[in-house]
Amino acid sequence: MADRDPTTQSNYQQIASVHIDFDWSVDFTAQVLSGSATHRMKVLADDVNEAVFDTGDLQVSGAEVNGSSANYDLKAKHEVMGSALHVSLPKGLKSGTTVNVTVSYKTTKDCTALQWLAKEQTQGKQFPYLFSQCQPIHARALAPVQDSPSVKITYSAKVSSVLPVLLSAIRVSPPADGPAHDGKAIGQDAVVYTYNQPVPIPSYLLAIACGNVRYRPFAQFEDKQWRTGLWAEPELLEAAFWEFSEDTNRFIAAAEQLLTPYKFGVYDLLVLPPAFPYGGMENACLSFVTPTLLTGDRTLVDVVIHESIHSWFGNGITHAHAAHFWLNEGWTVYTERLVLQILYGPAARGFSYIIGAKGLVDDLEGFAHNPRYQQLVVDYQPGEDPDDGYSRVPYDKGANLIFHLEQTLGGLDVFLPYVKDYINTFIGKSITTEQWKDHLYEFYSKNGGPEKIKLLDSVDWDGWFYGQGLELPVKMKYDETLAQAAYDLAARWDASRSTALESITFKKSDLADFNGNQIIVFLERLQTLPALPVSHLKHLGSLYELSSTSNAEVRLRFYELALTPPTSEAAKHFVEEASKWVVGDDGTGVIKGRMKFCRPIFKAVHKVDEKLALDTWAKNKEAYHPIARRLIDKDLGLYEETA
Repeated sequence: MADRDPTTQSNYQQIASVHIDFDWSVDFTAQVLSGSATHRMKVLADDVNEAVFDTGDLQVSGAEVNGSSANYDLKAKHEVMGSALHVSLPKGLKSGTTVNVTVSYKTTKDCTALQWLAKEQTQGKQFPYLFSQCQPIHARALAPVQDSPSVKITYSAKVSSVLPVLLSAIRVSPPADGPAHDGKAIGQDAVVYTYNQPVPIPSYLLAIACGNVRYRPFAQFEDKQWRTGLWAEPELLEAAFWEFSEDTNRFIAAAEQLLTPYKFGVYDLLVLPPAFPYGGMENACLSFVTPTLLTGDRTLVDVVIHESIHSWFGNGITHAHAAHFWLNEGWTVYTERLVLQILYGPAARGFSYIIGAKGLVDDLEGFAHNPRYQQLVVDYQPGEDPDDGYSRVPYDKGANLIFHLEQTLGGLDVFLPYVKDYINTFIGKSITTEQWKDHLYEFYSKNGGPEKIKLLDSVDWDGWFYGQGLELPVKMKYDETLAQAAYDLAARWDASRSTALESITFKKSDLADFNGNQIIVFLERLQTLPALPVSHLKHLGSLYELSSTSNAEVRLRFYELALTPPTSEAAKHFVEEASKWVVGDDGTGVIKGRMKFCRPIFKAVHKVDEKLALDTWAKNKEAYHPIARRLIDKDLGLYEETA
């Protein structure tokens, strides 16, 4: 049994859920999800006398065991872990037997897993919207569960709603490709949606979305058993279909070529409203994605590679608990970049590592005050919030470790057989870093002998797992082919700093052959150089339309460049513009709810003009997701006042 998860109060090592049947009703007027969760539980220890579930601000109204009323006790709330729900069990239960436990409950206004959007916050502005975000430990606010990735469950659900319902499972009825909302009046008539998830998943992959959404299938690959498609509000359907339809199937097929067959049957995308706090969330069968990916040029669709590869790493092989989160994200980023190499060549893989390196250093610098979070393996303490340690570290430090192993052991021909064996060994299980490393040594002991073991022993394991600071244990080398043009343009701008504006010779066409990612690398390169004069930054922003682009990735980098250092004339000039952009007060009315954008912008604005940051946040914070609200409160020094 893996070591104990420090973020759960459940007794999952004595009795564990194996299947949950949800019966839910969605009430948009009261903003409440209510109903029941029936757990089929496997007894793991003789004479266990209670089942303990995690809950987060749930109102529990009853419990049953094997169909009969049972005693229960909802304990006092822990600020991070919520309230433990203890349900009494019959005496004399023996290991290996099963028991059914039903809990009736409803969510409350303090639910951190759900965001209820008013119709004005949607694209169509006709109907409200609901969506969930359960990772890392918010599933307990959606339902009473043993909220640990060490517990993997199948689930089924019936959900009654006046708006179409999507879950992280396979739709049973009404058919996805049938009339919207089963042909009933959207927003008026209640329809019962039924779903089934036959593949065991961790609780953080439980997901629900309800809103005025429509479905459009992507073209099916004839030799594949799985199907793919897109869900979005009608107003976004055309643009989103164009953005994702060309590549989604190719991405999954390329991943299968490297790994093993896709096992979830369905891979759909849901384009959410702007308040969604992440770029994507790999909910089983249904990846949630941010509308900031809709750039009209497909430059940001690589996020879909990342989310789909989680089907193997995270959804398939799962980290046992938050300390080992890098096993999800590091492996996913490593494989995502390998898929880029298959599709676009080795230069594309190296280029992605270069982009990731800047984000990694930024986050490592951000944890200078708490260097534990600079580690790849973080020893979270009982009750510590894993959201506090969320950063690029598990993604990029993890991917670099695996890339380093690939290079150390002799390249892809030697490494890919191990990757497949790793998946086949652990798919469907939850594991620790130690289990991963033991299997790595075991594989190369059988498939390479003492020579490969000697190479593995040369790896600075302690440095990779527990190292702090801004540097990786080894100096990584990446293919810089695609980055060179961006570096050269940055060098030209750097050299122009002492030249009068009217004498510099830059043209809009400088970026004509750049894709969005090359523009990002150009701006990030400029950030590593001394700050340009305000005149040059204004010209840079207008000439290349960087201060007006709809590509949020590019806009973020421009504002990060312009607002550094915070005492500069350029920072004073651009600070108000940046603050308006992040809250949608720029004429678009669209907030940047993705934390990749809103957190660094608010932090940068706060350094330049504290009052502007606090006033802007106070006026707009309710439009953001509860997770983003809590973390930005912390970023701005408000958390103690609002806790």
